[in-house]
Amino acid sequence: MRIMTELKNAMEIFKKLPRTNCKECGIPTCFAFAAAVFKGDKRLCDCTHVDKAVIENYSIANSDSRTLEREEAKAVEELRSRVAEVDLAAAAERLGGVYSGEHLTLKMLGKDFHIDQNGVITSLCHIHGWLTIPMLNYILESEGKTPVGEWTPFRELKDGWVRAGLFEQRCEKPLKRIADVHTDLFEFMVQIFSAKHAPRAFNSDIAVTLYPLPKVPMLICYWRPEGDMQSSVNIFFDKTAADNLPIDSIYRITAGIVMMFEKIVVTHAA
Repeated sequence: MRIMTELKNAMEIFKKLPRTNCKECGIPTCFAFAAAVFKGDKRLCDCTHVDKAVIENYSIANSDSRTLEREEAKAVEELRSRVAEVDLAAAAERLGGVYSGEHLTLKMLGKDFHIDQNGVITSLCHIHGWLTIPMLNYILESEGKTPVGEWTPFRELKDGWVRAGLFEQRCEKPLKRIADVHTDLFEFMVQIFSAKHAPRAFNSDIAVTLYPLPKVPMLICYWRPEGDMQSSVNIFFDKTAADNLPIDSIYRITAGIVMMFEKIVVTHAA
């Protein structure tokens, strides 16, 4: 098990940066970027020039992140207490899952995750923190609407405009940076995460459909650069998505998937 070293202040973070003030992260100086990372407004991987070993071996120690962890732990416990009152066997069909024994099984990116009556999630896969709250919210809030195959951008989902800017910064832009260098990532999604090719969706060059949750499909489209046009990535959702999962959880699970892809790319490129 890897033990990560904590960077305890902005100066320690700054010392791990290239210190070129290139502004590619959207912040004027590397020191200002380091301060933003320490406050939690930016992540180390938002600097495209930071050494991969730094991302892999260092974490950020700050009170804001610890407060957030405590708040999230409290939110998880509250959701679990509500799940304990749900008839999981009766909910299985609504959720597109299977009930067997004492567990409800849901597929996330093609992998099986099991939820017991206490809201505890288990799987042969790693249980990412960004998955727990969306999955519990899915059990509690999903209306069970069947996806209709009509794709819409995040901002046009119910209440999506509230987080539209953050969604672009934390989800679409990082995914574009990955796709520009590692277009094979899309084939990796197909092979490992049960994605399906969606040829020429929105006239894109590459498109795949993923299922973060059974009734919350996601369409990722990539357009290669052409002439004076830069490359671009857009993430779409079925128009029923916000009926099956609260918008905050749609954002959370998408951002988590993108972070997972970032780590996969760093690991495989090492």
